[in-house]
Amino acid sequence: MLSVERYEKILKELEKNKTVKVSELSLNIGVTEKTIRLDLEALEHKGLLKRIHGGAILQEENVRIFPVDERQSKNNENKLKIAIEAMKRIEPEETILMDGGSTTLALAKLLGQFPVTVITNDIRIANELIDKEKVQLMVLGGSRIGTTSSLFGVQASDLLKRIRVNRLFFGTTGVSIDHGLTVFNSFHVEWKRKIIDCANHVTLLAESTKFEKVGLIQFATLDDLDEIITDDQLDQAIKAKLENLSIPLVISN
Repeated sequence: MLSVERYEKILKELEKNKTVKVSELSLNIGVTEKTIRLDLEALEHKGLLKRIHGGAILQEENVRIFPVDERQSKNNENKLKIAIEAMKRIEPEETILMDGGSTTLALAKLLGQFPVTVITNDIRIANELIDKEKVQLMVLGGSRIGTTSSLFGVQASDLLKRIRVNRLFFGTTGVSIDHGLTVFNSFHVEWKRKIIDCANHVTLLAESTKFEKVGLIQFATLDDLDEIITDDQLDQAIKAKLENLSIPLVISN
């Protein structure tokens, strides 16, 4: 088993129980306790947990990163503000690619007033758009992994190699000036890299709470972005750093 697969299993247990034991992880994952201790050390170095005697606990600041379902249900007002700013950038007849997520879903709810083509792998977004006559909808197929509403598979990945879209709107688990854009699940990584590659204009939709948070795996750097749209709660020090790096930043009001 690859180390990243073990990391995912460890973090999943932390998400569920808020604490893990070396002995139990060793038994459940099927590796030595020494390997688990090294894994916990690596994850602590990333700031994702805190080691304690015989195991580890979830870092207090990372409670806001998971669980995913709880995180996605919060800050609906900020998500709507971000979606409204994103909506202003879409021109009639454009083709846009929408990654799964609660903020992109908020954007989908605003569409329908003018002709546009939407490509997505998210069944919640597809369900929102299916009855909107002016939206030409293309759903990328695949299999659902876990409780996510997004579909992943070979067919979708192959199609992404052959298409070009005007705009991409997508989200991420964490945004860090030093560590770039990160997620927790490895199956998201290849997908997000490919959707970035097939878009003429790449826009990250990210609530202010996502900034200076780090997930498990990096899939992009800030240089891969054409624009970031976030809410007006963004820390001023972070805002200044992004502006110094000439990262195009839009603050929703």
